[in-house]
Amino acid sequence: MNQQKIALLTDSCADIPQALLHRYDIHVVPLKLIFSDGEYADGVDITPTEVYRRLPTEIPKTTLPDGASVERAFARIREAGYTKVLAINFSSGLSGTHNLVRLIGEQTPGLEVAAFDTLSGSLGTGMTVLQAARWIEEGWTWEELLRALPPLMQDTTVFFCVDTLEYLQKGGRIGRITAVAGTLLQIKPIISFTEEGELVNTAKMRGRKAAMQKMVQLAAACVPRGIRFNLAVAHGDSPAELKEIRSLAQQSLPDYQNCMEGEIDCTLGAYVGPHLLGIGVQMMENALKAAGKEK
Repeated sequence: MNQQKIALLTDSCADIPQALLHRYDIHVVPLKLIFSDGEYADGVDITPTEVYRRLPTEIPKTTLPDGASVERAFARIREAGYTKVLAINFSSGLSGTHNLVRLIGEQTPGLEVAAFDTLSGSLGTGMTVLQAARWIEEGWTWEELLRALPPLMQDTTVFFCVDTLEYLQKGGRIGRITAVAGTLLQIKPIISFTEEGELVNTAKMRGRKAAMQKMVQLAAACVPRGIRFNLAVAHGDSPAELKEIRSLAQQSLPDYQNCMEGEIDCTLGAYVGPHLLGIGVQMMENALKAAGKEK
C-alpha cells in the first residue's frame, strides 16, 4: 500500500505486461468482444492469438466494459484500502470506455476519482499508467499527480503500422480507397493519433522493413536532445519483429528512462488484424515542471 492510498485503474487496451500490473497493483477493466458463439472479456476469456486465428472467418464486434465490471473494479479498490483513484483510459476518439469509467467513478462513494482520457492507444495509455505508478511509488502527492498527468499525456506520441488496412477499413475507421491502394502496392501505412484521439495516416512506406525504420525515425524526431523520456514498443502476433524494432529504437534513442514492451490486446487485435508493430515516446520535462519536480 502506498502512503497516499492512490490506486490506478485502466482498461485492457493499455497492454501493460502482467508482471508490471502485479508489481504496481494496477486494476484493469476488460473491453468485450462478441463472436457468433458468445461474448468474451478481453484478456480474460480469450487471448490475442485466438482472436487472430478466428479473424479470417469472423471479425468480432467490440464493446465497452459492462458497467457492472467497472463498479466491481472500484469496489475492489475501495476494499483494498485505497481512497483515491487515477483512472487512465484508452482514447475517447475510438472508445466510450473513458466516459463510462468517469461517470461510474463520480457515483462511487468513498473514493475520489480523477479520470484521464489519454487520447492515445495501447502504448500511449500503457506508458502513462506506468509512469504514474512510478511517481506514486516515489511518494508524489495527489495534487502533484493531477498537475503532471495532462502535460505527460500531451507529450506522448505513438506510431504504428499494420500488415493490411483490411480490418480498419471493415471497421469503418479508414477510407476504402486508402485500403485498396495499400493492399495492391504493398504499401504499409504508418498511423498515429490526432489531437482529438482519432487515427490518422502520417506516412506510407513500401514494405515492413522500411516502415519499421520510418517509425523509429518519426519517434526519434519527437525527442529533443538531452530531454528525459520513456520509450515503448509493441507487437501483435509478431514477436520476432518486436525484437527488431526494439533494437532499432534503442539504437536511435539510447538515453530513455524506461522501456515498455507490450503485446496488442484482443480488442485492438480485432481492430487492426495481425502483425501490428508500434513505437511510442513520452517526454517528461513539462510534466515534471507542472508538478514542481524539475531538477
